[in-house]
Amino acid sequence: MDGSANLQAAKPGQAFLLAYVSGILWYAGTCYWIYNTMHEHGGLSAPSALLALLLFCLYLGLYHGVFGLLLSLSVGPGRDNRRALWAAPFLWVAVELARERITGFPWNLLGTAQVDNISLSRITTWTGVYGVSFEIMLVNVAVAAAFLVPRKKRATLLLASLAAAAVLQAGRLVDAPAIPADHAALLIQENIPVDENWTRDTFERTLRELTDLSKSALKQSSSPVITSKLFTPDLIVWPESPAPFFTNDPLFREPVSQMASDTHTWVVTGAIGSTSRMPGGASASQVFNSAALVSPSGDWTARYDKVHLVPFGEYLPFPHLFAFAGGLTKEVGEFSKGGSRAPLDAGGTRLGVFICYESVFPGEVRQFAYEGAQVFVNLSNDGWYGDSGAYAQHLNQTRMRAIENGRWILSATDTGVTASIDPYGRTVARLPRKERGALVAPYALTSVTTFYTRYGDWFAWLCAIISAGALVTRFVFSRKAKDS
Repeated sequence: MDGSANLQAAKPGQAFLLAYVSGILWYAGTCYWIYNTMHEHGGLSAPSALLALLLFCLYLGLYHGVFGLLLSLSVGPGRDNRRALWAAPFLWVAVELARERITGFPWNLLGTAQVDNISLSRITTWTGVYGVSFEIMLVNVAVAAAFLVPRKKRATLLLASLAAAAVLQAGRLVDAPAIPADHAALLIQENIPVDENWTRDTFERTLRELTDLSKSALKQSSSPVITSKLFTPDLIVWPESPAPFFTNDPLFREPVSQMASDTHTWVVTGAIGSTSRMPGGASASQVFNSAALVSPSGDWTARYDKVHLVPFGEYLPFPHLFAFAGGLTKEVGEFSKGGSRAPLDAGGTRLGVFICYESVFPGEVRQFAYEGAQVFVNLSNDGWYGDSGAYAQHLNQTRMRAIENGRWILSATDTGVTASIDPYGRTVARLPRKERGALVAPYALTSVTTFYTRYGDWFAWLCAIISAGALVTRFVFSRKAKDS
């Protein structure tokens, strides 16, 4: 025996089941925080929250199962594994694309794991994060192939594949030069508990504390000691907030307008947009999760309404089917989706503002840069995640959007991480989590667009087309072999 005949490809049913179980375990291990979010903040009982997590894992795990199934179907005649090995990276990327476009949950795409590898992650300026996912799969395929070749060739191929992996990972040891910044923004980390009991006094006190913090931090940052190191902030950013801040509520509008006027600074603030005259009034027809832009004169000049809403958090899909999960929607809101990703114009500076969960969608965030955004602003309330690792996962995905589009990102969050992210995805300034504070965040403007910004997910679609072609030819050749 030459050592190559001991490992046989799994049959389609076996491949699906093995990959499906792997997918369930993957989501249970990385998205465990869904249980706490549903239970602590969504009003679900412990059994219902556990059921929600289980259903989530069973559903998303299907994509891993489909990958295993397609991989098994791509095996050549005579159980030849070589065709499957070549097809694996293309199939993986195609399934990731399907997870984004069909399910709308591209959380923790494989390529995001390399966000700290500057040399490797730079390919995303051409391919998006999917290119890195492809590279990771390609190296793993090379390792797997080492166990399928004749024994006398195994050591050489295994050594070569491991050496390739080591070379690719060496990029983590090499840091790119600093990118100069010529602007600064003041990012406010509100640290408001998501379960705060709001009264009129609590509302007014919180708003007063936030405006005072913004003014004092801006004044301090303008001192000669600070300005010798960094530019005076020209933008104040308040995050997505659990506070009942409505864009058409005078109790909220007037203090924010006064703050903008007193500081002569543009302000972006997370708030609840409404088509009614008074927040929560009977005449309200639509409510939005919004980001409002306030000019240095105190005028409310523009608003971005969140386009991609969070299922079970900001709206309830198929309400009759998922009635048991309605508690979370009641806690957060039943929002309408916005209809535009046009940048907000802050006196000639074009801000690409996206809110929370939207940062995990590479194809959607790139649209802001394509429309002319010179800097990205991400408003988020990560307090829903508690002390789990979800906030760090979210930050890494946001950082990848900076790399793909060659843009600075100003990430303002309620409880952290509030940070300035450069076009290499590096966090150049940040605040400690779960503390109220203000961060003087450096950034720069750019109108240069990357290949990915211009052409989007072309690479992922190419992988999907190649995958489909490989499967079609596989069945065509198999049929011809049977007929001959």
